[in-house]
Order: sequence, then structure tokens, then C-alpha cells
Amino acid sequence: MRAIGLTEFGGPEVLRVIDLPDPVPGPGEVRVRVHTAAVNPTDAMLRAGVVQAWFGGRPGPYVPGMDAAGVVDAIGPDTETALRPGDRVMAIVQAYGPRGGAYAEFVVAPVESVVPMPPGVDFPAACTLLMNALTARLALDAVTVPAGGTVAVTGAAGAFGGYAVQLAKAEGLRVFADAADADVRLVRELGADEVVPRGDDVAVRFRALAPDGVDALLDGAAQHELVVAAVRDGGGLAVVRGWDGPAGRDIRLHKVFVPDAVTDHARLLRLRDQAGAGELTLRVADVLPAGRAADAHRRLAEGGVRGRLVLDFTTI
Repeated sequence: MRAIGLTEFGGPEVLRVIDLPDPVPGPGEVRVRVHTAAVNPTDAMLRAGVVQAWFGGRPGPYVPGMDAAGVVDAIGPDTETALRPGDRVMAIVQAYGPRGGAYAEFVVAPVESVVPMPPGVDFPAACTLLMNALTARLALDAVTVPAGGTVAVTGAAGAFGGYAVQLAKAEGLRVFADAADADVRLVRELGADEVVPRGDDVAVRFRALAPDGVDALLDGAAQHELVVAAVRDGGGLAVVRGWDGPAGRDIRLHKVFVPDAVTDHARLLRLRDQAGAGELTLRVADVLPAGRAADAHRRLAEGGVRGRLVLDFTTI
């Protein structure tokens, strides 16, 4: 099969088309013929070698990508599933495992990591859901906000932040969010009750809305110590880039690591259902041929992308 991979870490230019053996699904696994794969910041971190320790010394080539959509191609032996070849599915993929990630014509994943696509959703939109929405779901579950409580979200215009806003609203929570001027309308449309300007003083702005502090904050912008002051004493703070604190004031710090939950089938199905019901908005910024993965990574690095860039593997 053809894939987009790298043999050395570096800038976008290290991404190239490579040939790899077709993966064979084992017991409890499903092979998916990939139509589309989303380009996420975690893919850029893999490419740049920021987290190369996660490979455990395994040599390349390395294939990025955690989000794929396509059709079931084969089902491994002794696999209990209602899925059948030809079914349209989404998969969340462990890019740091020996088989590599979603930037490939075929991926093999545990059956628990594969769910049917929502009705009426196309392949580009479908591949933008699972990784970011699952991260937001884990973050919201970790902070355990009381019924009717208040959640603040940083990076609300991004993929994680947008899903965090919508998931919190679906739970009946009051949501504060940050946004650049150009994104205020978008963030309000996603459901935020109050939107404040983004920046290093965002905690002060959130405190102006909640003088005692919010019950929890989901830090999609990785501002870490800059946002702690927005959280009430004993509240919750969920971070997605591994910050260790300290947060102080008995604030509960939760480090969210989505690879630990890629086989949480119940959560993935719930997210699929919420997307199908319109509670989660799937946002595609652009679709590029897979061979232009380096261009997609450059655009991601430039910033300002709203929605996900998507690679089309039917044209590689």
C-alpha cells in the first residue's frame, strides 16, 4: 500500500509517499480502506519528533495520523462485530504503534476503535470527528462539573475547543469561551453563552463573568498557568499538552491523553450519535490530495485554520 510517512523527523518537507506492506487484521481487528484522514496538531508533533520517545526506540518509517474515514475492507478472525465489508466507518488510530497511523491507503485498528459514520455525513467530514471530540469528551468527564455549573474553554474556535463547547452545552452547562475578533461569531454559533477576547489575560476576563471562578476550565489553547486564576478554589482544570502544574487552591488538575482511550467504544458511539443528531458540528477547512500532506502541514503551522485540513487517499 501507499502511505505518507517519514524516515527522519523534521519540517513538513520530510513527508513523502512511501510503499509499505498491506496490513493484515488479526483477531479482534478491522482493516479499513482509507478515503480521508484528518490533519491534526498531534500529527505535526509526531513529524517534528517532539514525542519520538513514544515510539519506544522503534525505527522508521513513521506514518502520522489518528483520524481516518473509509470503508471496511476486511475483518480479522474471531472478531465479534456487526460491521461488514463495505460499511462506511470512522476509525481512531494509534499512530505510535508498529503499524503506524492514518495517513495510509489501509489502516488496521481494534474493532472497538471503529464506528459507523453518521448518516448523511461524507468522508472528509467524518474523519474530523473522533480524535478531537474524544479528547473533549475525556476532558469534560474528568472535571465533573455539577449540574448547571460553569465551564470555560480556551482555544474555542479550534477543533478540540469547538467540540468542548458543544459537548458542555449538550450537558446543560453554562459555557464561557475565548475567541479572536474574527472567530466570535463562530464560537457563539457553536453555543458559547459568553465569549471573551483571547489573550494572556483571558483568566481576568473569565473572572469578570464569574467572580468566584468557573467550576472548570478546558484548556485547548495550552495556556496552562495563565488560566489557573479563572478556576474557583477546588475546581477542575483539564489540559491536553501534559502540563504538570502546580495549580494550587485545591484545583484538580487532569492531564488528558487520548491514546489511552482509543478503544473506548461506548464513548466513540456516543460521539457518532451526537454528530448524527447535529449536537456536534463537523468542520472541514479544505481537502487536499494525500500527496500534498506537506502543504497541509505548512498551512496548519501558519495558523488561522478553522476546521480540519483533510487528506484524500483516493487520489494518492
